[in-house]
Amino acid sequence: MKRILLLGGVADALAIARTLGPEHLYSLAGVGRVPTDLPCQVRVGGYGGAEGLAAFIREQGIGLLLDATHPYAAQMSRNAAQAATLTGIPCWALRRPAWQPGANDDWREVDGWAELSAALAPFKRPLFTLGREPLQHLDEIPAGQFWTLRALDSAPGNARCEIIAARGPFKLEDERRLFAERDIDVLISKNSGSASTEPKLQVARERGIPVLILKRPALPPVDRELGSVSEVLAALAALT
Repeated sequence: MKRILLLGGVADALAIARTLGPEHLYSLAGVGRVPTDLPCQVRVGGYGGAEGLAAFIREQGIGLLLDATHPYAAQMSRNAAQAATLTGIPCWALRRPAWQPGANDDWREVDGWAELSAALAPFKRPLFTLGREPLQHLDEIPAGQFWTLRALDSAPGNARCEIIAARGPFKLEDERRLFAERDIDVLISKNSGSASTEPKLQVARERGIPVLILKRPALPPVDRELGSVSEVLAALAALT
């Protein structure tokens, strides 16, 4: 099999990494926990853009670049596609299908922080599940709102914001308890398409509260798009 460079960071990428042998590389940006029990090699850190990634691919003799980064990590995906072009190797990408609203869901798509901030105005107890981005806006919290912000790592909040450090998968009962205890009246989420974080959407449905969905970024074309871990593993098996 060609030597694989797997670009990861999400749970699906870790599942793929667990199937790779010691000749392959699993690459992480360094945000969150770094696994220490993988059979493949693990690299942590950036590359310095597409050119730096291309140089690394040449140095390491990589034959296949597999982009399994988060659907919102658009810059990394663009760098991966460009680096593959520069080095003449194929680039595959795990592109999970987006979640779709059900008949009783109240989903409202927003494009960027300005739209999100305006859409939040009528609410008092939002739950943010966007990662660390809202931390940049803690000084903008309106007097009538209290934010609950869930992210991978802990961070200081303030008088109107509680930070919860947690990592999925999240259980339905735990999500129900979180919404009830914090009296959440609106959920803010990326449309990651991940089963591990989907229970929050069910709780929002049960409680009849709106979900503000951050619009997915456009991602670059690649040589092959795969929609699930099982599809990726089948495609890799076919290479042997």
